[in-house]
Amino acid sequence: MAKAKTVFFCQSCGHQSPKWLGKCPSCNEWNTFAEEVIQKETSRNTLVDFSLSRNSIPKQIKNIQIENEPRIDTKNAELNRVLGGGMVPGSVILVGGEPGIGKSTLMLQVALKLQGLNVLYISGEESEQQIKMRAQRLGDGNPETFILTETSVQAIFGHLKNLQPNVIIVDSIQTLHTDIIDSSAGSISQIKECANQLQQYAKITNTPIFLIGHITKDGQLAGPKLLEHMVDTVLQFEGDRNYGYRILRAVKNRFGSTSELGIYEMRNDGLREVSNPSEILISHRDEQLSGITIAATMEGLRPMLIETQALVSSAAYGMPQRSTTGFDSRRLNMLLAVLEKRSGFRLASKDVFLNIAGGIRVDDPAIDLAVVSAILSSNEDLPVSQKVCFAAEVGLSGEIRAVSRIEQRITEAAKLGFEKIFISNYNYKSLVQKNNNIQLVPVSRMEDVFRALFG
Repeated sequence: MAKAKTVFFCQSCGHQSPKWLGKCPSCNEWNTFAEEVIQKETSRNTLVDFSLSRNSIPKQIKNIQIENEPRIDTKNAELNRVLGGGMVPGSVILVGGEPGIGKSTLMLQVALKLQGLNVLYISGEESEQQIKMRAQRLGDGNPETFILTETSVQAIFGHLKNLQPNVIIVDSIQTLHTDIIDSSAGSISQIKECANQLQQYAKITNTPIFLIGHITKDGQLAGPKLLEHMVDTVLQFEGDRNYGYRILRAVKNRFGSTSELGIYEMRNDGLREVSNPSEILISHRDEQLSGITIAATMEGLRPMLIETQALVSSAAYGMPQRSTTGFDSRRLNMLLAVLEKRSGFRLASKDVFLNIAGGIRVDDPAIDLAVVSAILSSNEDLPVSQKVCFAAEVGLSGEIRAVSRIEQRITEAAKLGFEKIFISNYNYKSLVQKNNNIQLVPVSRMEDVFRALFG
């Protein structure tokens, strides 16, 4: 056995140093080095049986044959969408999110729905009885799902050798530990070593593995940044605790797009897939209210209509307030400056509050026109018709700019019964087919929008 050794790891990027450093030379972050006691054996036995691996020899790319291995259907349409069509055999998928957001519930639902597959759910946080109680609450599923409550990687690989599952779910990677490293579970070195062994097992046996990971108070995945580089896919499960809706985003995906998003509704019997996001993002009201507009936005290939709410009032204090929920505050300040400078609206001395209904966060610039229209509606105290929606970007000179995938936005608005949609004049000229079910209103300046809405 080699002598015990103390090293320092950067908690942001995983950089290793023999001594403590105030600033990481790799990622330039301050005060991120943590001390770890590692102990390496002179002749370490490998946990994974490498006799199963193929002979690794250099090959010309023209001689490499692509194996037609279809993706594994997770029986969850929203998860399939985010993954790019299902699980790729041999892939390692990291799912992160805040405590209590529903990560374990989502993964257990996936495990119970995989009929005909040998699924192993490894839990280091809950007992077998607790998992059974949650499974009963989620409803009937695959009775052949195996549950293993274990945190030792050596014991887990012993069970894997006997069971040989088709899908593995680990809840969570921070609870695992290996005897090779002489430090507590959840430390940087333990997480790195355990994830490395699981990744090797996945690649050798072609078994997809889900790893559930905790996040820090800053919203980043706990552990070394190397963990995100090792895995094939990083999914972020997020949502507002005050709302019953959860969003699954792909932060990294080697086998699909990172712009797709899955939406769920948290209920007593588990997570319900939301196939039509507009049903939860648009509130139904009986009377016309000022400061409310509808925007046609895109998340990946999925068009969504969302509700933007604005409130403009006289500043009660000396300094006007600018507050946003679900929208970039810096972009709001830019849009207010455009209205002030280019269009002549006096908003510098007024409080402006903006909210994206449903607890969702939107980064699509096509929401700009809806945001500006909601602000003007609240400022003039004149409501915008519930049958009108917007899809355009606002430039710094006050011009209305074109946005991508305008046909999908128009089709989604027409399908939901909207009668009129404001789009950029440049988008209107490039449209090959005009939709007869909805009136297209091309605009080129903010003044055109104001006159069309309020006369």
